[in-house]
Amino acid sequence: MLVFAQFGAGRIGAIHAGNLSASGAARLKHIVDVNGPAAAALAAKHGALVSDTASALADPEVGAVIIASSTDTHAELVIAAAKAGKAIFCEKPIDLALPRVDAALAAVRAAGVPMLVGFNRRFDPSFAELHRRIGAGAIGAVEQVVVTSRDPGLPPIEYLKVSGGQFRDMTIHDFDMARWLLGEEPTEVFAWGAALVDPAVAAAGDIDSCMVLLRCASGRMAHINNSRRAAYGYDQRIEVHGSLGRLMAGNRVATTVEQADAQAVSGEKPLHFFLERYAEAYRIELAAFIDAVARGTPMPVGAEDGRQALVLAEAALRSLRENRPVQLAEVA
Repeated sequence: MLVFAQFGAGRIGAIHAGNLSASGAARLKHIVDVNGPAAAALAAKHGALVSDTASALADPEVGAVIIASSTDTHAELVIAAAKAGKAIFCEKPIDLALPRVDAALAAVRAAGVPMLVGFNRRFDPSFAELHRRIGAGAIGAVEQVVVTSRDPGLPPIEYLKVSGGQFRDMTIHDFDMARWLLGEEPTEVFAWGAALVDPAVAAAGDIDSCMVLLRCASGRMAHINNSRRAAYGYDQRIEVHGSLGRLMAGNRVATTVEQADAQAVSGEKPLHFFLERYAEAYRIELAAFIDAVARGTPMPVGAEDGRQALVLAEAALRSLRENRPVQLAEVA
């Protein structure tokens, strides 16, 4: 049974701790968080210890860590965990700055430890099946990918001020999905963005709405559209067009009940937000990490995937600021 130390007792940390406890293949031994009461509450719920970083990483029983703390701590914890010889599950992003990401990845390579970056959407059953069918040739050669991702509402402005901006915080998931589905690295990015939801977002130096175009050397294209506001719920859809047809994965709803009457035909709104929409994906993601550690097989989403998504985010940010297409080579 793989023994874990977890860094972070917030919203995502609670999800991972719950999934660990329910997995039957792992045990959560340490919780580390600067918020003492939050750490104590989560540790008590799952029979873990409240620990500090040094104690958790020095424990020889611990074979793996989950890094679900604030983004500014990720790279430092990755480096420390790698030096301690622990397998690493790190939430996205590894860091907001490429030099710190590169330092973390260098430590991982030097230590020879496995690392997974938490792009949980790859593990959603519908998206995973869509990807499987692409690989099986169901629609021939991929030509266009369209990724729609819209949140139900704005996070607090104070969060936006430290989030790294929409491209690094929100669109980074979609950059990863686009890479995964295109089957080829994008070479060029063009991005538009605006604060259409709330002028306070612009005052905080961020955007809340964007459209991004990606182009590959082969000519394959992807379009990503994001908004921090969707009055109808959490909008998560993917369409892939190929030489032989099209694949689509739509929104998840609470029930599939549909009502038809003289006024309209109507159904349920999409599930409210990511905790509900991707609950199954989080469980599968953690199980895949545990299985890869146990078998010694490559991680399904590796550390380099985390870096490449951030490179796309940096290119999109430069494109937005300079109002021009940006080559990946300019930021990589």
